[in-house]
Amino acid sequence: MGIFARISSIFKAKVNHLLNKAEDPEKMLNQIVLEMNEQLTKTKQQVTMAIADEKRLEKQYKNEEIEAQEWERKATLALQKENEMLAKEALARRNEHQNLANEYKIQWQKQKQAVDGLKESLRQLERKIEEAARKKNLLIARQKRAVAQKQIHETMAGMRDGSAFDTFNRMAEKVDEMEARADAAVEMAQTEEVKLEEQFAELEKEGNLDDDLAALKAKVAAGSQP
Repeated sequence: MGIFARISSIFKAKVNHLLNKAEDPEKMLNQIVLEMNEQLTKTKQQVTMAIADEKRLEKQYKNEEIEAQEWERKATLALQKENEMLAKEALARRNEHQNLANEYKIQWQKQKQAVDGLKESLRQLERKIEEAARKKNLLIARQKRAVAQKQIHETMAGMRDGSAFDTFNRMAEKVDEMEARADAAVEMAQTEEVKLEEQFAELEKEGNLDDDLAALKAKVAAGSQP
């Protein structure tokens, strides 16, 4: 199974796990995107390692090519010095390095082809994760809107059944009754106070009459004397 096939299997397993838990959609979507980004980070590390292997093979191939060229130069020098034995040994070493260079070249080209494929797959994966993040934001916005609409309709439905307004009416009647009792209490207090003042006024009136009567009696008594 390839690296991206394994990633797809991991994503499916995690999504199914979250769906089975029946969590809140917003939490589920955030968790899924988080898991995808974590897996993307691991995938980038693996692709980086594959690129490093490709660079290493390229370097080994070029080093062997250089070594093969150097031994060919030495073989040429030996021939120029008319030393065929040494030239043959140098050619044998050249062939060894050239064979290794050819092997490294084949492996390097295969690795380079694989790395190019991994890079393209990685770019596709990044685009898919970016698309998933955008869809997540849209889905969360839709979910919140649906929840808000549901709450509004439930509130309005609760008001339409009259219970809320009946409660307001009952409370208004109670407040009216309390105000009436308060007004009555004030009126009663004022009535008691008026009665008390009237009693004192009556007492004062009776006192004045007694004084007038006494003064009259004194006047009459004074007039009857010679």
